[in-house]
Amino acid sequence: MYTFSSKLKNLSLILMVLGALGIGVGFFTAPKNTKDVEAILAADSHGGHHVEGAHEAAPAHAAEAAPAEHAEEAHVTEAVKNSNAVAETHSDSVVKAEVPAAEVAKTAHGVEVKEHEAEAKGHEVAEQDEHEEHLEHVLHQLQNKPWAAFYVAALFFMLISLGVLAFYAIQQAAQAGWSPVLFRVMEAITSYLVPGAIIVYVILVLSGLHFNHLFIWMDESVVAEDKLLQSKSGYLNVPFFLIRAAIFMGGWILYRHFSRKNGLALDATNDLTYYKKNFKLSAGFLAFFLVSESMMSWDWIMSVDPHWFSTLFGWYVFASFIVSAVTVIALVTLYLKSRGYLEYVNNSHFHDLAKFMFGFSVFWTYLWFSQFMLIWYANIPEEVVYFKFRIEHYNLPFFGMVVMNFVFPILILINTDFKRVPWIISMAGIVILAGHYLDFHNMIYPATVGDQWFIGLSEISSIAFFAGLFIFVVFTALTKEPLLPKGNPLVEESKHFHY
Repeated sequence: MYTFSSKLKNLSLILMVLGALGIGVGFFTAPKNTKDVEAILAADSHGGHHVEGAHEAAPAHAAEAAPAEHAEEAHVTEAVKNSNAVAETHSDSVVKAEVPAAEVAKTAHGVEVKEHEAEAKGHEVAEQDEHEEHLEHVLHQLQNKPWAAFYVAALFFMLISLGVLAFYAIQQAAQAGWSPVLFRVMEAITSYLVPGAIIVYVILVLSGLHFNHLFIWMDESVVAEDKLLQSKSGYLNVPFFLIRAAIFMGGWILYRHFSRKNGLALDATNDLTYYKKNFKLSAGFLAFFLVSESMMSWDWIMSVDPHWFSTLFGWYVFASFIVSAVTVIALVTLYLKSRGYLEYVNNSHFHDLAKFMFGFSVFWTYLWFSQFMLIWYANIPEEVVYFKFRIEHYNLPFFGMVVMNFVFPILILINTDFKRVPWIISMAGIVILAGHYLDFHNMIYPATVGDQWFIGLSEISSIAFFAGLFIFVVFTALTKEPLLPKGNPLVEESKHFHY
């Protein structure tokens, strides 16, 4: 039986407390109105040149109107003088005729001056409205930042747990002989799925209640002016969105519950009926998972950019979190092995886990490049804008994650001997996890935060909080049952697995 060490438990609690405080500070310091945004922009532009420029624009237009007004007055004066000259030369009847003409000219020029003034004022009002609209837009982006940081971290850790559940189901359905000694580790990691899914669902509900602006299609005023969103409203509407999420999460949690229950019953009774039940249950779950995972990726990630879509996006998201899931299995197993547990786990098991880390990294890269290359080459405006914005405004995390998720794993894990070295697997695993967090960051942030992004307190605190919660839940679950599933008929093969 595993015992949760006090050091690791304290670490998880400290991460949760510090993370929660940082998250709270992130929400508290977010701007509350456009005046706060104006102050932030002024500070960012070294003395507020950008903001002051918007206010100085109106006096400039007024100054343009002033010389024109003086010119018109001079013209009117000249016209009056000419009228007087004519009056002295001609008869009284002619003078009487010329004076009204001068008055008409003066009136016409006066109207012209007023029209110019009105035009200047209208331009000033339009510019002011545009400025206010820009401030409102930036306000939503900055208010979204702590929400986006919290959402990305919550989703990332929950999907790691889901990925482990899918990997576990694959082992069960394939009746794999190498992996049963790792089943308790996998089951413990999947225990995070329950609290993780609840947190993500709460965020989705709060989005539907307009506590944030993560999903622009939830804003009725935006939909009312967007024909494309109106055409998608049969699918993208809050009630149906939340119902789908509940079905997906409920199905995943139910499979996790019954597969775990059957596994423990198999250990207690050695009745192979439970093994057969898990085989059938896992096969059925994988069919459900493939559909629900794709729809989940459309709903929770792709719909933050509701005008953009990719036909292989579901596979791309799956590749990102499945490699993260296998990496976490390897890291937890390495930790337990270093503490004297999992006596039957050997270098061949680590070699296989590292092979999956390597293989799924290549798979992710293939999908990333396929999606990027096809959209960039076609150069269709409504499609290429997705990558154009990310390359221009997220250049470092966009290309940085490619190095972390492909170049680094390939160079390190392509060597067969390195796949058996614990510290190399750990180093590669940490880089892979950081890289795929950036992947989810790049999927969510551009549509919700725009160019107002940076890795700051909200992001670091959210990662710390969910990392602490993840460690606490997973390692608490490991203490519940023996680490060896002795009832599994393939466990002896797994004990003596060598490659």
